[in-house]
Amino acid sequence: MEVILNANDLAHAVLEIVESKKAANILMLDMSELTLLADYYVLCDATSNRQINAIKDELLKQLKKAGTHFVRVEGTPDSGWMLVDFGSVIAHIFSPEQRAYYQLESLWQDAPVVVRML
Repeated sequence: MEVILNANDLAHAVLEIVESKKAANILMLDMSELTLLADYYVLCDATSNRQINAIKDELLKQLKKAGTHFVRVEGTPDSGWMLVDFGSVIAHIFSPEQRAYYQLESLWQDAPVVVRML
């Protein structure tokens, strides 16, 4: 039987998983009023390609166990940015340099901040 997490529960699960893998500068944005792409974005920093990959792998592993299936994964650890799209929640895993370059927080500055963990 497949369990379907609502967007809020899924976003908080993503938040807990990235925190458990020692991600830094974690930010959850409520995107529900701004875009049809997703209800929440979770952004985080990883200090190495290995950590980027580990966070992505743990997201896929833990959320599959919870019955949620990802829609797609984009990017590579070598690029400094990986995106894991769960439909209603999109996780962005950045190197600090790529996060500074793309400045998604500025792009989506009107999005309410749900959680910020430095």
